[in-house]
Amino acid sequence: MSDDVEAIKQLKARYFRLIDTKDWDGLVAVFTDDVEIDVSGEGGGVTRGATEFVSFLQSVIGNAITVHHGHTPEIAVTSPTTATGIWALEDQLWWPEGGPIDHLHGFGHYHETYEKTDAGWQIKSLTITRLHRLLEPPPPG
Repeated sequence: MSDDVEAIKQLKARYFRLIDTKDWDGLVAVFTDDVEIDVSGEGGGVTRGATEFVSFLQSVIGNAITVHHGHTPEIAVTSPTTATGIWALEDQLWWPEGGPIDHLHGFGHYHETYEKTDAGWQIKSLTITRLHRLLEPPPPG
């Protein structure tokens, strides 16, 4: 069981790295094909499917500099092939000039489920809940 928890931590670390380095193909692989992503609290709604979500993500943050951190995971292995997790979240995003905002610094949680597949542990569902968000508008001009 502790090997499964460690594998899920490695999966989430890979998720953060792949988002921030914009490795979209690699990011698709961290999700099950039928993943359900709920970012409705972010204004993005619910997306089903790994390729659909990564395509959405690329359109929203593809040209932004991003830094995502996850902390203090609470992971519970619920069966030999399923698990749940909650991660404290801190992220910062900077858009180029002319973007929707200049800078976002957010705090909250990832609520996730995981499934062990032939490819190893993958994210089956992900919901972001925000506790606080600091937004800087684009400079005037």
